[in-house]
Amino acid sequence: MKIDSFFPDNVKAALKNDPPGEWMPALPKECIRLSSGYPAPKLVPSGEIKAAAARLLDEEHDLPLHYLGTPRMEKLKHQIQNRLAERDIKVQGDELLITAGACQAIDLIARVLLDENVAVAVEAPTYMEALEIFRNYTNQIISIPIDDQGLRTDELAKVLAGRKSAGLTLPRLLYTIPTFQNPTGTTLSGERRRHLLELAAVYDFLILEDDAYGELSFGESPLTLKALDTEGRVLHVGSLSKVVAPGMRVGWIVGEREFITAFSWFKKDLDHPFSQATMAAYLEKINLDERLAELKTVYRSKSERLAQYIEKYFPESVSWYVPQGGYFVWVKVPGVDTAEMLEKALAAGVSYVPGKFFFANQQEGIEYLRLSFSYESEERMEAGVQILGELIASYLKKTT
Repeated sequence: MKIDSFFPDNVKAALKNDPPGEWMPALPKECIRLSSGYPAPKLVPSGEIKAAAARLLDEEHDLPLHYLGTPRMEKLKHQIQNRLAERDIKVQGDELLITAGACQAIDLIARVLLDENVAVAVEAPTYMEALEIFRNYTNQIISIPIDDQGLRTDELAKVLAGRKSAGLTLPRLLYTIPTFQNPTGTTLSGERRRHLLELAAVYDFLILEDDAYGELSFGESPLTLKALDTEGRVLHVGSLSKVVAPGMRVGWIVGEREFITAFSWFKKDLDHPFSQATMAAYLEKINLDERLAELKTVYRSKSERLAQYIEKYFPESVSWYVPQGGYFVWVKVPGVDTAEMLEKALAAGVSYVPGKFFFANQQEGIEYLRLSFSYESEERMEAGVQILGELIASYLKKTT
């Protein structure tokens, strides 16, 4: 039996791409995980979630364990609507779809809107798992550079004008993480947010706004693109993974009802009734504003510490962006192939994510790496940065 004969052409094409998650090899035991975009273990509310699950089962018995779930699933939807309203995103029930985390949301949007004849525009660099998702549906990926103010909308305008003039495919969708971007930690300026929406109207494309880190600000959070959207061009994706717990797999899409209908058509009944109902029960009993204030305080402190450690231990030629929120610091190490260096870093007991995996054209990311300050303790974070600093210095000596 020839197994690949059963795969349609689009699946065969997708399977030629690198395997999902190849960007991170197995980590050695006790490795200092500066690669992990996970919440700090002590900030995951395991006790409160355990109590919420117990209360849910006590009150609703077997209902949360059935296909149809419980009324709390609808309550979760209202809780998210109320949370979005506090951020100036007014949304009706038929304009909101609950998903199994942000990745399912991105996949549903890509599945409905993209095919091999359609182009998608992305930031360079961008979230590597989004790149993996888009490549399952199209190879037409247009990369637009960023700087310390986020997506270069001036460059986007040039690319769009050039493609239109040359008769090339224009993007149907632009994917952006405008607030505390992964991997760079940068935030799109207000002027560029307005410019991006103007370009979407002129060139008739949609914007997929990934707002996974939007509430983890170290100061004032900017208005989301969706809050500024007057034409319904923004598909807003959010998640409770970074502010509650990623394993709960609770995310959402906000968009025009026709889009939400199409996404739900392909999502079908792939809900997680128990997880969604447990999340609703958890949110009933906690003050999310107070929790967010705690998260912001902790992550701001850890971000500042990581910057201090980089300043102390990394060679002077290294540069980085100072994040305004989120989980990450984006580092440039001139003259060093960070993917090649990773093997030695892991052997020394510290991990990071090489920059090349955040680019459609991987050569653009050879000299970059992403460090996370969210997961490890400050003590282990300092030890990891010291190890990396010594390793980078040894690499730089080889090139001089």
